[in-house]
Amino acid sequence: MKRAFLPRALTAALLALAAGLMPARAETLDKVSFGTNWVAEAEHGGFFQAVADGTYQKYGLDVTIVPGGPNTNNRMLLTAGKLDFFMSANTLQSFDAVANNVPLIAVAAIFQKDPQVFLTHPETRIAKLEDLKPLTLLVSKEGVASYFQWLKSEYGFSESKVKPYTFNPQPFIVNKQSAMQGYVTSEPYAVEKAAGFKPGVILLADHGFNAYSTLIETRREIVDKKPDLVQRFVDASVVGWYNYLYGDNSAGNEMIKKINPEMTDELLSYSVAKMKEYGIVDSGDTLRDGIGAMTDARVASFFDKMVRAGVVRRDIDFRQAYTLRFVNKGVGLDLRPKN
Repeated sequence: MKRAFLPRALTAALLALAAGLMPARAETLDKVSFGTNWVAEAEHGGFFQAVADGTYQKYGLDVTIVPGGPNTNNRMLLTAGKLDFFMSANTLQSFDAVANNVPLIAVAAIFQKDPQVFLTHPETRIAKLEDLKPLTLLVSKEGVASYFQWLKSEYGFSESKVKPYTFNPQPFIVNKQSAMQGYVTSEPYAVEKAAGFKPGVILLADHGFNAYSTLIETRREIVDKKPDLVQRFVDASVVGWYNYLYGDNSAGNEMIKKINPEMTDELLSYSVAKMKEYGIVDSGDTLRDGIGAMTDARVASFFDKMVRAGVVRRDIDFRQAYTLRFVNKGVGLDLRPKN
């Protein structure tokens, strides 16, 4: 029967029923843009998962993820008001914002551990951080200016041992008396594929480099004017990360591969496994407070280390770099496996 012939009362009743079955926020989703700091990969997986499986939508958000890359500066776009949120690399960027009066603030820390590592040859049998000192160290320009200054001040490393790291593993592969920087989630995999051996891994976070990493940043004006929006974005992102790590992450991975065709299922699986093995996302304070957790004591400790290393100035008010307002609420803890 054609709809035109239905009694008006029945039509009204059906329309009311249909409206009741629709999601409450379906027509009032808040549009949100979120910029990452690199091309789509597993290290961004929870955010893609929250888009792909509808988590953001459940929180009343229509989220567009804007991937980063070598020629993209999404953090600048956030500052300019072109993006609403940004995935910053680590706590040092938050300190830098304060030092330069950039009105950005970190509202959650997705990675409890910075994934920065040194890779070693298995023959050298490197067991602890200090054992790296005699080796040739392949370190990027950014690494020399940041974590390597901490290695100098805390462990007495020398820049005379440093050679430039150009994101090509070959110099490391051919020199057994060398160590190469990398991320625990990717470079060990790349070396094993290229050279056929499994490198040793020293995670700096397990030796005192206690920066938060993969933080969610936004502008202060958004925190002031739209705190409910910030809370919903943080909470939904956290749920996305629990689902990505512990649930069916196929939807998130398919989205990553669609945006970044060079990504493979094997590398995605490897990266997720390493994030779990090393507690990159879910460890320490998150076991009690949930993914995204931050503490004043942790930030203060890292700030002091960076001051001693000469990386940041002591006179900046580092407490302006972040807020605990939106984290430590235990969101998503029920999604973590019990065993």
